[in-house]
Amino acid sequence: MRYANLLLSASPRIIVESSFLGHLPTSIQRRKTRPKCDECHVIRNFFSEALSPMTGTTRARLVSLASLRGMLAAWCCWVLVVGVASGAADFDRLLASLTQRWGSAPTAKFNAWRALVQAGAASSDLERIKRVNGFFNQQLQFAEDSVVWSQTDYWATPMESIGRGAGDCEDFSIAKYFSLLQTGVAPEKLRLIYVRAKTGGADGAPTQAHMVLAYYAQPDAEPLIMDNLIPDIRPASRRPALVPVFSFNSAGVFAGIAGGESAAAGGTGRLSRWEDLLRRAKAEGFD
Repeated sequence: MRYANLLLSASPRIIVESSFLGHLPTSIQRRKTRPKCDECHVIRNFFSEALSPMTGTTRARLVSLASLRGMLAAWCCWVLVVGVASGAADFDRLLASLTQRWGSAPTAKFNAWRALVQAGAASSDLERIKRVNGFFNQQLQFAEDSVVWSQTDYWATPMESIGRGAGDCEDFSIAKYFSLLQTGVAPEKLRLIYVRAKTGGADGAPTQAHMVLAYYAQPDAEPLIMDNLIPDIRPASRRPALVPVFSFNSAGVFAGIAGGESAAAGGTGRLSRWEDLLRRAKAEGFD
């Protein structure tokens, strides 16, 4: 199975599309798209900052600073996500941060989540992703950030989503990601993937920004897709309406979705919203 990578384009007017089964990626104009779960500036910033062509002067500066920048990025990334990547969480701290902010109302939901995570330690990966996916698809109500947070775009931590009891596609995916790490799923087997979700069956149908969580049994395996839009977990080949744009996890940001791909230089700093969320989750008790 081959997975087409994202075309690298510096133009913010081009939205790159490649199917999970894809052979050749195609580009479509933004006029046929409409944002849904997130602002398109996240995608634009990723391309313009991380993937824009380098001039000779810029390349020279990068070469001269490559070693230092790489060391600093690696150290900062390790400090930020070592707790998250290890799957260790302080449940007492998490509960305290939850009740301090939301009161006792979400305690029952938190206890159900904690029981789910603890029981997952003795389960297989397939059982883990099935249970975690089902838990959040049932426990959270879908709602736009403008309704839940009174903001255009906000990435909630798992405790914030449990506290509110609602969230958009990013919040579902993030909660599942953190929860699966706690059950013992290896960090390298999980990727959050930005996709363009086709809203109709016809060619050229409008698309909307969307996020899903992918599980890779092996680096070269076809990913299994966890999505708040449907209850079951399907292989990527059975989700042709989802067009991948880029992916990321606690290790960093990836230009494509291939499981064996290395993260781009700069770590999680390439996606500021994700880096900010990791810091907030750590402060809550995910360490």
